[in-house]
Order: sequence, then structure tokens, then C-alpha cells
Amino acid sequence: MEHEHIDNGHVISVLEKLIETNRNAQEGYRDAAEHIKDAQLRAYFNQQSTERANFAGELENEVIRHGKHDPERSGTTGGAMRRRWLDLKVAMGAGDHAILSSIESGEDASKSEYESALNDNLPEDLKGILRQHSQVVVAAHDRAKMLRDRAKAA
Repeated sequence: MEHEHIDNGHVISVLEKLIETNRNAQEGYRDAAEHIKDAQLRAYFNQQSTERANFAGELENEVIRHGKHDPERSGTTGGAMRRRWLDLKVAMGAGDHAILSSIESGEDASKSEYESALNDNLPEDLKGILRQHSQVVVAAHDRAKMLRDRAKAA
């Protein structure tokens, strides 16, 4: 069976973008957990933060497996700016609805990054990992949207 040529440099580049995405989500959820008033949501946000850290770690292992031995391990400036914006809204008393809107917006970005990667020329075993991650991201997005709508109605 003939295999399509996979460019490891390209694979690493796609993976590093997803690692950044997950580090941003990890930090965003952690930040949201610190500000949210609802204890159940705080627990959920902390669990999501841990899950995204695990996703980033899993992707870092794949970067190493594809030949780069020192994967980038931090979030992006954009992610840091998004978290500062969340802090600003909370400091201004925006409350849980604004936090949930911010989470939903972050998950929109994550969903988009995963969709892009899944449509890319990547090895099938790697796409299997990305599909698993993507399902969690989509579910988290949908939950954030539902909670935001409920908070808005309250």
C-alpha cells in the first residue's frame, strides 16, 4: 500500500498551533474558575482546564514523535490578551454571563483550529487523536453556549 508523503515540518507546525490553542483554553478555563460564582461551574471549569493541559501534553508527545525534541509549551499573546479582557470584564462587575460568553468565544476559536487540522494532510493515527479532542471541544462549546443562554434568561 502506497503512503502519501507526510511533511513532518508541516505536521509539527499544525500540532504546535493546537498546543497553543489548548494552553490558551487551559489558562482561560483556570482564569474563569477563579472568577465564576457558581461552585458547580468552578469545578467544571477546573476539570476542563486539566483536560486541555492533558491534550496539550498529548500533542507535545506527538511533536516529539515527529522529530522536534523541544515543543513550544506556552499559550499565545492573543490568549493572554483574551484572558486580560476577561479579567477586565470581571473587574467591572460583568459576572457569570460575561464569563460564559468569553468561554464560548474561546471554544469557537478552538473548534475552528481543530476543524482546520482535521481537514489537513496529517497522518491518520494523529487525526484519530484530534477527533477525540475535537469531540470534547465541541461538547464544551455547546455546554458554554447553553449555560450562557440560561444565565442570560435568569
